[in-house]
Amino acid sequence: MGFQKPTPVQEQAIPIIQQGHDLIACAQTGTGKTAAYVLPILDHISRSDQKKLNTLIIAPTRELAQQIDQQIEGFSYFLGISSIPIYGGGDGIVWEQQKRALREGAEVVIATPGRLISLISGGDIDLSHLKHLVLDEADRMLDMGFFEDIMRIIAALPKNRQTLLFSATMPPRIRSMAKEILKEPKEVSIAISRPADKIQQVIYFVEDAQKIPMTVELLKDSTHQSVIVFCSTKESVKQLNNSLRKAGLRTSAFHSDLEQPEREELMRKFKARQVQVLVGTDVLSRGIDVEGISLVLNFDVPPDPEDYIHRIGRTARAEESGLAVTFVNRKDLSRFRRIEQLLGHSLAVSPLPDHLGSAPDFNAAQPDRVRSSENKKRPFHRKKGSNTGQKPRASDGNRK
Repeated sequence: MGFQKPTPVQEQAIPIIQQGHDLIACAQTGTGKTAAYVLPILDHISRSDQKKLNTLIIAPTRELAQQIDQQIEGFSYFLGISSIPIYGGGDGIVWEQQKRALREGAEVVIATPGRLISLISGGDIDLSHLKHLVLDEADRMLDMGFFEDIMRIIAALPKNRQTLLFSATMPPRIRSMAKEILKEPKEVSIAISRPADKIQQVIYFVEDAQKIPMTVELLKDSTHQSVIVFCSTKESVKQLNNSLRKAGLRTSAFHSDLEQPEREELMRKFKARQVQVLVGTDVLSRGIDVEGISLVLNFDVPPDPEDYIHRIGRTARAEESGLAVTFVNRKDLSRFRRIEQLLGHSLAVSPLPDHLGSAPDFNAAQPDRVRSSENKKRPFHRKKGSNTGQKPRASDGNRK
């Protein structure tokens, strides 16, 4: 599959899992954590004669569940090990297909909490032979309110099992949950809450009326062929998508109103470069692994600073370079300051193109804050082959 050497989280986690220890692993998105737990588990299953459900992987979203299943399918191609993703959002036919696949046997099940609770309640899944439990994106699941569902699921599992908890962040509530469900766990921590070094972060202070024209300008003038734009609400997603389409851009909206087949088809087109720009909410910020995303645009600043890390982590994956642009209006200024606090340094602010009017000066009360004097015309427009990984130099001196 083209792997030449393990990533840091793989190098540290795989031996611990092979030795049978429980594990708490903290690693940001895009570091190869899925393979870190999938590979040793598949190795264990391949050495066993048991053909019953061996491993349960719980993920917060259907997109992540599907992606994990696809990776397992690739890794286990020559092993004869079967897996199935279990998630809601489909029709009755999909529900029956999932239950039939469970009855026929699958060694690995990847499930979202709500659908898994339904299967357990209906007696449609046999967990009595389970050997491995994986909680992927654990912090995201708690953010989405799945704590009680997770604890209910765990109560239905054999106590003699190996439990692996993977999370991009490690707040106190994650550690509290880990104490309840893990036994003497080992810990691995890789680059907590830091963007990849090759992501160039560009900030624009804007008035509300400047956001859509600036988005059109950015996307029309750049050479980026694969872009994700993040909005805070699905209503904003729909409105922005309509505006970008009227401007002649190949965009599509990704939101919770879409039926599951529509979401799957949209992701297929995006991966195939048939859709240039995907406009969505934070459901796209975790677990969506698409190669070659060169630009992430935060149309709205995320409410949680950690979500900023996950959003911009969609670019600069697999050691490539990428660009992350964030619009900050007056309403989102306090959210932006919290992001800087999390990063431990100020982010350079770039000037708007002259024809879009003057940008608001939110730094007036902070004269010592960073201002960017580089690339005054179009910091987002680069010639092919240029170094996209270069960071604004002005911010380097403010790192902690």
